Amino acid sequence: MAVVAGYIYGKGRRLRAATLADAGSLDFENGEFAWIGIVDPSEEELDALARCFQLHPLAIEDVRRTQVRPKIETYGDELFIVARTAVRENDTIEYGKTAILIGEHHIVTVRTGSRNDHKALRAQIEASPLLLRHGVDYVLYGVLDFVVDSYLPIVEAIEEDLLDMERQALDAFLTRPQINRIFAIRRDLIRFRRIMGPMEEVCRRLEHLDHPSLDADIRPYYRDVHDQVQRVATRVEGARESISSILEASSLLEQHRQGAITRQLAAWAAILAVPTAIAGIYGMNFEHMPELSWRYGYYMVLAGIFGIAGFLFLRFRRSGWL
Repeated sequence: MAVVAGYIYGKGRRLRAATLADAGSLDFENGEFAWIGIVDPSEEELDALARCFQLHPLAIEDVRRTQVRPKIETYGDELFIVARTAVRENDTIEYGKTAILIGEHHIVTVRTGSRNDHKALRAQIEASPLLLRHGVDYVLYGVLDFVVDSYLPIVEAIEEDLLDMERQALDAFLTRPQINRIFAIRRDLIRFRRIMGPMEEVCRRLEHLDHPSLDADIRPYYRDVHDQVQRVATRVEGARESISSILEASSLLEQHRQGAITRQLAAWAAILAVPTAIAGIYGMNFEHMPELSWRYGYYMVLAGIFGIAGFLFLRFRRSGWL
């Protein structure tokens, strides 16, 4: 069995090591419970887990599935919870799953594809004997809090990336790789938000759920986890709005630059139209045209061209077109 840690707890402290067989067959004294941690179990190991705790087939089916949304189900005296873990590596969010099986005297955590082990979590919970006396419900709070705490660094890293992209968008044109990255982050946020909604529902139900394994005194802790999920969800929505703002700002700057270029081209076209028009008139080769025989006509035409063009250049320069 892929059991990475299994212990019996009582009176707020660790008593002894335990196996699945112990957790499923021992007669626990008042306040004692077992916490078993399992990682990436095989099919045979899941069958043994189901036989040991006489788990509902639907619960085992959800443990087997890799793609399942966060959920909470009650099967008799057993409480079954699925939480999704997440970690951001190489600018991509990788997801895992933690299934939690809770009875009156046991809690089993089954991690699948999750890269965050529970060693530090177990040590933290064992360091709080007064809270550990509550039993499996406090361990459940610790596991959910551990999972939700991993969400915040992901959102913070995405926010920093978006701030950098915003600065780049204001300084210069966004390149195609930068635009592709923005939309990749947008897709990650959409998938991440799909987890936030069900996780909020799980925590909300735990605040008000009447179950033999859950003590009413622990409900404020579940409310705290619920608040954390809501804060992360709010920041995810803020990050999505930031993406829209970046794209909108980039589009407005693009239009502004294009407008400036268009005005410059129009101004130069107006200036060049003066010599073109005058040269076109004197290039018509009519025999009887004014000033053809005038000695200073050529110089006056050039002066007129440069004078009008210079006047237009100054006017366009003063108006900000050039």
